[in-house]
Amino acid sequence: MRDAAEFDAFYSASAHRVLGQLYAMVGNRAEAEDAVAEAYARAWDRWAAVRGCDSPEAWVRRVAYRVAVSAWRKTVNRMRAHRREATEQRVDAASVDHVAIVAALRHIPAEQRRAVVLYHLVGLSVAEIAAEVGTNENTVKTRLARGRRALAAHLTEPEHHGVDERARS
Repeated sequence: MRDAAEFDAFYSASAHRVLGQLYAMVGNRAEAEDAVAEAYARAWDRWAAVRGCDSPEAWVRRVAYRVAVSAWRKTVNRMRAHRREATEQRVDAASVDHVAIVAALRHIPAEQRRAVVLYHLVGLSVAEIAAEVGTNENTVKTRLARGRRALAAHLTEPEHHGVDERARS
């Protein structure tokens, strides 16, 4: 019974945060919800081992991300449907900036998006991201730099590029 109470407390404290993080990584709330639910089910099945991890939350986030990626690989059509549906998603009580960032994240490659979300939204260090995604720190730094440049192109307003709106009319 102690394990159930401990797991319930862990779930209550982290599920909303992990869902938000995974949603930002994959760009589709329904896919994120499915993957997070599966990850927590797996965590419960292995709770004795998971609770001993340095970060059980990182374990769940990593498993949820892998579940989502596996689902994407099943068919090309599913990926296309994912992208079409993601543009219609709305997050309750999200600011205009948050919506713009999530929309821009959908336009950059998945590994860059993952690095940017883990660094800027989750707050992990480069070393922690490298450990979580199973790559080296230089690769993470490269993905972050490229991801930031790609995001900037999608978030910068036209007048910041030296283009006068009246000149475009």
